[in-house]
Amino acid sequence: MEALSLLELNSLVRRSLEQCLPNEYWVQAELSDVRSNTTGHCYLEFIQKDPRSNSLVAKARGTIWSNVYRLLKPYFEEATGQAFVSGIKVLVQVTVSFHELYGYSLTVQDIDPTYTLGDMVRRRREILKQLEEEGVLSLNKELEMPDLPQRIAVVSSATAAGYGDFCHQLKNNPRGFFFYTELFPALMQGNIEDSILAALDKILSRREEFDAVVIIRGGGATSDLSGFDTYLLAAACAQFPLPIITGIGHERDDTVLDSVAHTRVKTPTAAAEYLISCMSLAADELEVLANRLHEGVFSLLEEQRKKLAMLKNRIPSAAFKRVSEAKLALLTVRKDIFQSVTASLSRQRHRLELLQQRLVDAAPEKQLARGYSITFKDGKVVKDASLLNAGDELVTYLEKGNVLSVLKEKRP
Repeated sequence: MEALSLLELNSLVRRSLEQCLPNEYWVQAELSDVRSNTTGHCYLEFIQKDPRSNSLVAKARGTIWSNVYRLLKPYFEEATGQAFVSGIKVLVQVTVSFHELYGYSLTVQDIDPTYTLGDMVRRRREILKQLEEEGVLSLNKELEMPDLPQRIAVVSSATAAGYGDFCHQLKNNPRGFFFYTELFPALMQGNIEDSILAALDKILSRREEFDAVVIIRGGGATSDLSGFDTYLLAAACAQFPLPIITGIGHERDDTVLDSVAHTRVKTPTAAAEYLISCMSLAADELEVLANRLHEGVFSLLEEQRKKLAMLKNRIPSAAFKRVSEAKLALLTVRKDIFQSVTASLSRQRHRLELLQQRLVDAAPEKQLARGYSITFKDGKVVKDASLLNAGDELVTYLEKGNVLSVLKEKRP
């Protein structure tokens, strides 16, 4: 039996593969261990996992030569907004090759970004669905934005141009509104999830000091947007107790973070303009209320002035009426008093006449005329004979004349 050297066997494998697989093939796979060197070549691994167990079921070494990689990478990232890094699913056009020393590999010739976009959309949809099932998807959107959002917690990179634009726009707003901003630094490129979550935790511990949170990026590669499509970051923002405004600086499809935030704008400058518009709306409403108050007070004063003028004009006639009524009342009272006094005098006169008649009837002269006599002793009427003594001088008055007598003896 003739033996083959390893090189001969590998050469046989190479020729066999070249004959059996001479064409280019579109392959679906997940990127792993993506790295590039100074020559511009990109070396990576393509893997496939079991959807249920997540264990590897296939793996192949891949190469993208520099002349292809320098065109393919920016094209893919611009189209998808996703960095060409490990962990993403791609649809690539490859040729199959086998090298006697390096073994089996796939050489990438082209890539279809729409496949990755579909996978990204699917992942976003899955995250949003999970948040909806948990009942937190729209919690931040349901928060009421304060009428005067002046105290702003900013999550951004301290060196980002967008942060400077945001602060400049707020400070130089045309109506001179005051805004207090405080920066909570966070990474806006690369592994941004942990950094932003840490910033949000710091804001949460001081939430009473702020009216709203602004997450701004401003500029940067569109390939960095994938960091805003994570479940943990979306869940934290969706359940945050302060309204969150995102201005991540892109006009393409919304990220998951944009979808759960209270308000999504395109740029940091637009975020500042949104806050200024909230203040302007409140100021306009206050101005309308102030004008309504001014008009209402003026109208009320005018109404009261007219009322006072009307009352002033009614005073003479009212006074004349009251005087006339008083005069009539006085005449009525005078008449009543006169009649009352007349009646009282009449009654008293009648009474006096009766008393006078009784006095006349009771007068001594009247009694004497009836045959009665009156006896006086020392000028006093004698009523009790037992009080008289012998020798007392008595004067007895009759109707006509009187009799002077001396008591001789006293009788029982």
